[in-house]
Amino acid sequence: MLNNIGLPGLLLIAIVVLVLFGRGKISSLMGEVGKGITAFKRGVGEGSREDEADEGKGRRADPEIAAPAVHTEAAAPASNTAERETVDSRNG
Repeated sequence: MLNNIGLPGLLLIAIVVLVLFGRGKISSLMGEVGKGITAFKRGVGEGSREDEADEGKGRRADPEIAAPAVHTEAAAPASNTAERETVDSRNG
């Protein structure tokens, strides 16, 4: 469907948008889009510099985050009758 839009179609769409929103509204909108793109590029650049600084210092990721804990022991059953009676009285 969009493959059939040629230059005349794009010009018609641009004229309709200009008439509906006005020149001032469109220019302020494009200015805000430009500021957003600039802020995004700045943030990406700062993030990559922080990553490079972390690699340069030899810092490694937090071991708790990098390797999750693995539980190998099974839960032990109640060993004496007092614990079993307490559990039974709560459940029943």
